[in-house]
Amino acid sequence: MTTYGCQSMVGELKGVLLKRPREAYVNQQRVAAQWRELNYLGEPVFEKAAAQHAQLAGLLSKFGAEITYLPQSDGVTLDSVYTHDPAIVCNRGAILCSMGKPARRGEPEAMGKFFEGMGVPIHGRITGEGMVEGGDVVWIDERIVAVGEGYRTNAEGIRQLRALLGDLVDEVVSVHLPHWTGPQDCLHLMSNISMIDRDLAVVYSRLLTVPFRQWLIKRGIRLVEVPDEEYDSMACNVLAVAPRKAIMIAGNPITKARLEGEGAEVWTYEGSDISIKGSGGPTCLTRPFLRG
Repeated sequence: MTTYGCQSMVGELKGVLLKRPREAYVNQQRVAAQWRELNYLGEPVFEKAAAQHAQLAGLLSKFGAEITYLPQSDGVTLDSVYTHDPAIVCNRGAILCSMGKPARRGEPEAMGKFFEGMGVPIHGRITGEGMVEGGDVVWIDERIVAVGEGYRTNAEGIRQLRALLGDLVDEVVSVHLPHWTGPQDCLHLMSNISMIDRDLAVVYSRLLTVPFRQWLIKRGIRLVEVPDEEYDSMACNVLAVAPRKAIMIAGNPITKARLEGEGAEVWTYEGSDISIKGSGGPTCLTRPFLRG
């Protein structure tokens, strides 16, 4: 029985790794001590964050995804609630990332040990001068992956990732990211694009390069545009749980309506404290490890 394999952003979500706030945040005192140095937009309220995370988990369970929870571990911060970034899961196992954000550098090995305990083999690691974060890795389909090159993922990391994926893929597309608000903030490729189906993506085109946007259109991918007024509320961060079935943060009615106009079904959760303040939406909060 296959227990891992996730070379897709849109296949039916069957297995996903989450980390509850009680294991990542621990308590309000720890939140108060860390949120500024991690460049959060505001101090999350522990109880609200926990309730919002539980709401997201409830939606995932509704769609039949089996949830596995990461335990508390030493040497990690509040950011460890965003389980998407420390690893990539391909059809041969997990590739452990090397984080561009220094405070998160202990997360990949902690996640790797947990994956091994689950029976997910470690296929490889990004090492040395290489940097890759999972939020920069977007599977366009099962054989083509786009990787954002910016402050969190560099050219050496992309070179190593390409080598590790080997014959599992036909193409690794490097996509340059803009400076935007600088190296202290989190701008991943997935900040600007979420795949909803093989031929549908939600995008914030103002932060996409012209060649990449043209490449998407040439591939027949229809682009649902996020309006300026919904970018900061993370309307571009949308998690597909199956083709054209998606979860997004509440409070983005224009983008939600545009997705529904393309035939997508969309469910929402409240994300003020678990998502907005830490700049991590539903894709960031989830590390899928098995998709259909």
